[in-house]
Amino acid sequence: MKQDRQPTAERILQALGKVMDPELGRDLVSLGMIEKLQIEGDAVSFDLVLTTPACPLKKQIEESCREAVLSVPGVKKVSVNVTSRVKGHYSDSDEENLLPAVKNTIAVASGKGGVGKSTVAVNLAVALAQSEAKVGLMDCDVYGPSVPVMMGVERQPEIRDRKLVPLERYGVRMMSLGFLMEKDTPVIWRGPLVTKALKQMLEDVDWGELDYLVMDMPPGTGDVPLTISQSVPLTGAVIVTTPQDVALVDASKGTAMFVKVNVPVLGIVENMSFFECPKCGHRTDIFRHGGGRRESERLGVPFLGEIPIDAEVAEGGDEGMPVVSGRPESAAARAFLKVAGTVAASISVTYHEAEVAGREKGRTSDD
Repeated sequence: MKQDRQPTAERILQALGKVMDPELGRDLVSLGMIEKLQIEGDAVSFDLVLTTPACPLKKQIEESCREAVLSVPGVKKVSVNVTSRVKGHYSDSDEENLLPAVKNTIAVASGKGGVGKSTVAVNLAVALAQSEAKVGLMDCDVYGPSVPVMMGVERQPEIRDRKLVPLERYGVRMMSLGFLMEKDTPVIWRGPLVTKALKQMLEDVDWGELDYLVMDMPPGTGDVPLTISQSVPLTGAVIVTTPQDVALVDASKGTAMFVKVNVPVLGIVENMSFFECPKCGHRTDIFRHGGGRRESERLGVPFLGEIPIDAEVAEGGDEGMPVVSGRPESAAARAFLKVAGTVAASISVTYHEAEVAGREKGRTSDD
């Protein structure tokens, strides 16, 4: 009888097999997320390997694992080591990929200027880096690079082994044409020169191994997003808009462009969504409200979240200190962190669905 109460690996895995990943809709054991299971008397330890360090449900999954294992007779202590292994490269076009060591590339785009796209890109990159992911930020806006100012870095990068070494701040490796040109020098280039410059920032920069490379696109649907989508296997695109109809119309065009070039749209972010008084907490919808969510529903893409209007966001951008780093307790910072977690989760789901589709395709071929 005493032996029956002794915990075994089979019983532990059976219990953990009932814990579901809320995003992927499958149990942790079949997903291969339980590793290094050890049993010493009444103590059990194992690694919980998440698909992203930015998982928004990390605590919830960990606690569910702990409760499941403690329900096994004979178990009194549970040690869960939460780690992550970011997946990537589910695209079939990897043979021409200019960034083979980058697992996931995220295009942050907008149909029009003035919606805070660069602000979203910068804070998204820093938020992902805060989760201990390896993150890069590429400023693809050749004509109006803003990353140097918003990240507070304006020096020139070094050259090592005939490649540019990305500058780094807030745990984010970054590259921008703004680092390579005089501050007040305008870029007066036609399409072919822009394309060449972008490819150089991909090929001639030593990005190293990255979990995520956030790519701040210029507004619109011109040469740059097309060049990027043809040069690297984009994991997905994040579309930034504001609540006004004029911005939503352009956001719709931006979404349609990525769909046309077979780039998954991870979702829509509504920036400058509302203003919340810091003294009384009263909420005011300055530019209307809810347009981004309605547009995402109309287009059939996820709604990633809404970012409030906050003077600290603009001040942080001007001072080279993104709000998620400089004012992490603010409503805007919390909103950006939530969006980052949702984006990371969306990428995990996209990858998982591609894996499943690949297996089903393989079974069909065998039949």
